Amino acid sequence: MKLPRYPLTVLTTALALAVCGLPAAHAQNDYPNKPIRLIVPFANAGVTDTSARIVAEKLGQQLGQQIVVDNKPGAGGNIGTQMVAKAEPDGYTLLLGYDGTLVINPNVYAKVPFDPVKDFAPIGKIGDALLLIAANPKLGVKNIADLQKYARTLPGGVSYGSAGNGSTTHLAGEMFHQRTGMAMTHVPYKGGGQALLDVVGGTLPITFAAVTGAMPFVKSGQVEALAVTSRERAPSLPNVPTLIEAGLKDFEINSWVGLLAPAKTPQPVLDKLSAALQKVLNDPAMRERLASLGIVATPGTPDAYGKEIVRDLQKNKAITKAAHISLD
Repeated sequence: MKLPRYPLTVLTTALALAVCGLPAAHAQNDYPNKPIRLIVPFANAGVTDTSARIVAEKLGQQLGQQIVVDNKPGAGGNIGTQMVAKAEPDGYTLLLGYDGTLVINPNVYAKVPFDPVKDFAPIGKIGDALLLIAANPKLGVKNIADLQKYARTLPGGVSYGSAGNGSTTHLAGEMFHQRTGMAMTHVPYKGGGQALLDVVGGTLPITFAAVTGAMPFVKSGQVEALAVTSRERAPSLPNVPTLIEAGLKDFEINSWVGLLAPAKTPQPVLDKLSAALQKVLNDPAMRERLASLGIVATPGTPDAYGKEIVRDLQKNKAITKAAHISLD
């Protein structure tokens, strides 16, 4: 039988394509063969930076390469996030994803320099930083039903504090207002710490705050924890009910952190990163370290994290639109 004869140009082209494909495939199999840069779109210190550093250390050990944390603050996290969106999709530049940047900023700025869904490939969520409603004990309210009764006694309703306009705690307060119909006035602070101190001092009746920041005041009895905004009770506050338990169906809003890569990062690279992250998050010692920061570790698939980003974008769009929240 005669074998078909191909023109020399066809054979040459096919050989060239095969040879060109070898380095890319080898690079993916050999990944990582140099240090990885993890962009944190905020200044050093703070929960986002600290969580990034402790996860980066253990993730680097899993991968056999150092992961260097690189802080790129500015524009509410938009600058650093844009850097990763435009980075080479080779797995050597990663992003510490934060709910404020990825699912709030696109809804409160007229324009952000990245698409939170199209420009990134999820690797996995690291964990949730749970929130609670803290009240001054002198109000005499012990739960959400008491708070609603108290609000009805005030002509202008209840003032509530947050960590600032467009923050997760601001959206939590607006979501609560929209779901309960309770008269409320937002009081933005430059960070949640001062809002908590004003609740302790009695100049502010309630605030939506991170569980980790409020814990010392709850334990000392200086604030009353009325409810947490997560789907499940906070492990550190097992006796405090969720808002779902208080009668607000499907009420869930958390602050979270996760890992993402630029879109079009090769799938084998993403798979390796995701598998390593899951091992890190399933380590009891790591879960304990994250818990000390007020973060509940949430091992899961990249697909689940991607779907959560889409869901939170849509949820926050409804909240911010109804409340007319804008940072422009």
